Amino acid sequence: MPIFRNLVPLALAACLTVVSGAALSAGEPDPIDALTERDQDFARGRQAAQAKNWDAAIKSLHIAEQRDGRNAEIQNMLGYSYRNAGELDIAFKHYQRALQIDPRHRWAHEYIGEAYLMAKNPAKAEEHLAALKRICPTVCEERDDLMKKISAYRAGNK
Repeated sequence: MPIFRNLVPLALAACLTVVSGAALSAGEPDPIDALTERDQDFARGRQAAQAKNWDAAIKSLHIAEQRDGRNAEIQNMLGYSYRNAGELDIAFKHYQRALQIDPRHRWAHEYIGEAYLMAKNPAKAEEHLAALKRICPTVCEERDDLMKKISAYRAGNK
């Protein structure tokens, strides 16, 4: 029986990792990389966003969206591009759409939280931080990044 008692914590940890979506399985392609490979417009939009060319990013991503409007990655990247272009209202719509499609989308939770901080609504940012804590209770870059940004926001607004 002692052998089985030692296996229970390991099995629980394995289940939490799978349920939390905290890590991709070995050999599983990153969804953003896979989308970038199969959709040239998404790839152009992503490249433009990385270059901070928000207008070009938005244009290419909308073309990708016309073909695949139910893709959370496209919606999230549109939200990211609109947010960085200063169009918060439109960014919120795309982030919310991404989260309707995939309620566990970590980047969408992080980025909409950042948008709420830009809109001076830290309480809503905290809601998305709480969601990230539920989604990935162990290692989670998105959770940690949003937590730092909320802390910095609160420290700067005392």
